[in-house]
Amino acid sequence: QVQFVESGGGLVQPGGSLRLSCTTSGFAFSWSAMMWYRQAPGKEREWVATISVTGGGTDYADSVKGRFTVSRDNAKNTMYLQMSRLKPEDTAVYYCKSSTYWGQGTQVTVSA
Repeated sequence: QVQFVESGGGLVQPGGSLRLSCTTSGFAFSWSAMMWYRQAPGKEREWVATISVTGGGTDYADSVKGRFTVSRDNAKNTMYLQMSRLKPEDTAVYYCKSSTYWGQGTQVTVSA
């Protein structure tokens, strides 16, 4: 059974940092490019970042470039999203995704 479990979300003040994790099981993680998406209240889900199979290639949405860093540990079947200089507009449910599967999401709220 394939499982994608996101964790690390929470409430943080503007300018703060959080690190999200996406731990997978039952899935060929080390063979798959992975992505982070997010969905803010009342908005469509949007792509945030992509990381290649080896981790050597990454890409980011313009809205997070320079503030977020995606990484992965293939030995742990886990992907990460380090988020820094967070803004209220980063408030959303964050999801990890492969080409086929989605996680259930973790809530990130940026508020004073």
